[in-house]
Amino acid sequence: MAMNGARARLPGVQWGRLLMLAGGTLLLALAVFCAWQTWLVADQDGAIQRVHAVQDQAVQALSEELAKQRDTVNQALAGLDVSGLPGSAPQVIATLKQRLPQALNIELYSAGLDEVLHANYREFGYAKAAQLMSAPDAEGTPPIEAMLKSMGDRRLTLVEPLGSSQKPVAWAWIELPFAPLAERFRAIKVSSGRLRLEQSTDRGENLELMAHGRMDTAEAEPTGKPVAGSSFNIVAVLPGAYILLPQSLPFAIMLTLLSMACSIGLFWLFGRAGKSMRVPVEEPTLSDFVEAQPQPEPVRPAPAVAKPAPVPTSVSVDPTIFRAYDVRGVVGTSLTPAIAKLLGQSIGTVMREKGLREIVVGRDGRLSGPELAGALADGLRLAGVDVIDIGAVPTPVVYYATYRYNTGCGVAVTGSHNPPDYNGFKIVVGGETLSEGAIQDLYQRIVTGALESDGGGNLRVVDVVPDYVERVTSDVQTERPLKIVVDCGNGIPGAVAPQVLEGIGCEVIPLYCDVDGNFPNHHPDPSDPHNLEDLILSVKQTGADLGLAFDGDGDRLGVVTRSGEIIFPDRTLMLFARDVLSRQPGATVIYDVKCTGHLKGQILDAGGSPLMWRTGHSLIKAKMRETGAELAGEMSGHFFFKERWYGFDDGIYAGARLLEILAGDLEGRTPEAIFDTCPKGVSTPELKVEMAEGEHYRFIEKFREQANFSDATLITIDGVRADWPDGWGLVRPSNTTPVLVLRFDADSEQALKRIQDTFREQLLAVDKSLQLPF
Repeated sequence: MAMNGARARLPGVQWGRLLMLAGGTLLLALAVFCAWQTWLVADQDGAIQRVHAVQDQAVQALSEELAKQRDTVNQALAGLDVSGLPGSAPQVIATLKQRLPQALNIELYSAGLDEVLHANYREFGYAKAAQLMSAPDAEGTPPIEAMLKSMGDRRLTLVEPLGSSQKPVAWAWIELPFAPLAERFRAIKVSSGRLRLEQSTDRGENLELMAHGRMDTAEAEPTGKPVAGSSFNIVAVLPGAYILLPQSLPFAIMLTLLSMACSIGLFWLFGRAGKSMRVPVEEPTLSDFVEAQPQPEPVRPAPAVAKPAPVPTSVSVDPTIFRAYDVRGVVGTSLTPAIAKLLGQSIGTVMREKGLREIVVGRDGRLSGPELAGALADGLRLAGVDVIDIGAVPTPVVYYATYRYNTGCGVAVTGSHNPPDYNGFKIVVGGETLSEGAIQDLYQRIVTGALESDGGGNLRVVDVVPDYVERVTSDVQTERPLKIVVDCGNGIPGAVAPQVLEGIGCEVIPLYCDVDGNFPNHHPDPSDPHNLEDLILSVKQTGADLGLAFDGDGDRLGVVTRSGEIIFPDRTLMLFARDVLSRQPGATVIYDVKCTGHLKGQILDAGGSPLMWRTGHSLIKAKMRETGAELAGEMSGHFFFKERWYGFDDGIYAGARLLEILAGDLEGRTPEAIFDTCPKGVSTPELKVEMAEGEHYRFIEKFREQANFSDATLITIDGVRADWPDGWGLVRPSNTTPVLVLRFDADSEQALKRIQDTFREQLLAVDKSLQLPF
């Protein structure tokens, strides 16, 4: 104890020096990082130029190869005797095959292409027909295209006039190997970035044929460079660079030098402070020794230990509820009022950034709806957004209210067709239904706390249902009264659909139209045939003309006839397409990957432009905005009318439009007779395989990698769809519940069984424990 006084004079921990050392080290690390970023910024323009140079090289190489192929064909056609056509067609083809031994197929067609115009496109080939039909209108020589004959067998296809190019006596269809073009493309050395060989289609889309180069690339350029004499183009995918700084070279250099200078300055201060702080250690004196002797201290009671204040627990947010096109979870576990409030803050934050200050909130008939909708509104108001509460209404009425009150923003609190313990949120901001990346952005704002919280949002309650009913009935009226049974499955459509359908002139027999969030009679999902059994029975017993069924929130429609036949939504879409295209010829009609293969031909026959797209209401609506489509539909029963309506999915309005078509038939046919004009094969409804949460996504990834459909055309925009000439099969992950969704459609029972057997083999090869429902 004698030395305590002396030790008090010794220097302790030198916190100032430690902070200088830490700061200097961090700034040095920052300087190194900035130097690396400076190099990336400086090199980026050069890297982009190198990719563009290689792109030009590829365009030149492929143009030369295609010109070489066309010259070979022209030499074979030169001097060909076509005076005896069409009678001499076999001899002309034989001659051409001798002159073009590399040709894989040669066919001749009349000058007017009548046999192509009246062909069965499903068997003839839509792409082949489109290339032939566009040849007479081509400026100059018709472009060379590529066609996939079967898996792994891609061919170059040419259409050449026989005789005079101004007035041909026939057209030659010639298929050549694609391999020489592919070899020229692969021979191009791509040191950075990536090249994609794409083909432009008649719908304005680009189909990727092959790609070459590095995989660590950023985004592709929006347009490619055309390859002369063809419908091909080369798209440059620029090299990816992990650049965090603003992409300004002077700024990056300045920040590097500033960081380095500050680092050197702190190290200099650290060294100087060390010298000045070295004080001599004094020897202890007698007075130090006496002062350091221990002195008796009075006994004091031990102080009471204060209990720490409770730390508020943070809200745990399950990322799996943020799905592809909505937010959805199980009430009380993954979805709580606290999460709903945070979601409201996140939506409100996005709105504030876009300069939007007012939003519509509505809910379906689920028991958890009032509490979740209230918490959501609290979060929106906390973010400074005004809320228009329209109460318990179908989801389409929420969408309608965003137009009625000119907000462009709305949230429907709904579990849709899911079990009673589910609920969720369908979100519209600035006129766009949020999906995928925008949904994930809401989650990231919540977990990072990047939320507005200045408050000040107002709340007003309005009743928009009378406006909605009046708007629909002013647009749709039936030519003759139809007797219909309406099954709402105790969902929220029961509060609105009977009014609308009576208002357009129909006699309505309500079935389960009392709103009850327990769904005591059957689940409100018209895509499941079991849920339509009561409706079929009621239609037969009452002698009604038709039965309509709605899902839990009213954005989907199901249809049954008097005979008890379930009309699948893809056939209903055929009627809608004919009706819309009669007033909007040439319009684009979108349908999802689950729809029948007959639909494309029906749209073409009606004078429309068919476009297959991914399943999901928000994804379909985004594609409609992109393409300007007038109509869209999904196999699940979502129908989207832009012609005469607003473009959102509305089962009630779709039901009214269907009744307008059936009641206005000029021949006075029954609904069954009208639906009989819509071709159908042998098909299954949606089949479902339940899995653990998230497992269905992982399964599809494995299936896409491992499945082998060697003789089918594969479509992988949403799951895996395999098309054969006589039918198709599909497996995709649901984005609303953890299930695999399957559907099969074919021209005959035998074809359907073969396709199902093929899928069964491929599915079980990935997971032999699957319990398949077929």
